[in-house]
Amino acid sequence: MSIVTDFINIVLHLDKFLPELINSFGTWIYIILFVVIFLETGLVFTPFLPGDSLIFTVGAFAAVGSLNITLLLVLLSLAAILGDSVNYSIGHFIGRKIIKSKPKLIKKDYLDKTQQFYDKYGGLTIVIARFIPIVRTFAPFLAGIGTMKYFKFLFYNIIGGILWVLVFLFAGYFFGNIPFVKENFALAIIAIIVVSMIPTIVEILRHWKKGKKELK
Repeated sequence: MSIVTDFINIVLHLDKFLPELINSFGTWIYIILFVVIFLETGLVFTPFLPGDSLIFTVGAFAAVGSLNITLLLVLLSLAAILGDSVNYSIGHFIGRKIIKSKPKLIKKDYLDKTQQFYDKYGGLTIVIARFIPIVRTFAPFLAGIGTMKYFKFLFYNIIGGILWVLVFLFAGYFFGNIPFVKENFALAIIAIIVVSMIPTIVEILRHWKKGKKELK
């Protein structure tokens, strides 16, 4: 049981365990990163996996030579694009059945919030959602359920996927190249993780406050 618990802990906090994983797995770390980003975007049941913080952190590691920035850009962009495409397909083929038969698996609040983005931004939601935790996972799912044609979705998906990875990867890369950061790399990584988790924390607090108001 402890092995399973340890594995789940590593997956959920992959950004924190990166130094050890890079040393242990070598080039296989690229496959691990690909799978995590693919799952984070590809399945509506896994929005809890690290996304922004993970990409930001690997960018910082690339800055000090531990990882290849070009390979990361290609692989993680591909993972993000394929993940959203799978998510769209799930929504298109079985999305309505999942919502009806397993309503507890997908929170209605998340679906409602994502729908609000579609009402306001239309197809651009696929791009904007990349930078918003939770919405990022449900946007392609709802696109598949709705009337958006796949090639229109794919257009926004490619732009959003590449832009998302590009922004966070190079933000981490340039941050990691600062002399002070190089000299205090362990502390810098902790700071990166904390800062990149702020949007997620804000979303959790907003839902918590909303829930309290509804109970009154």
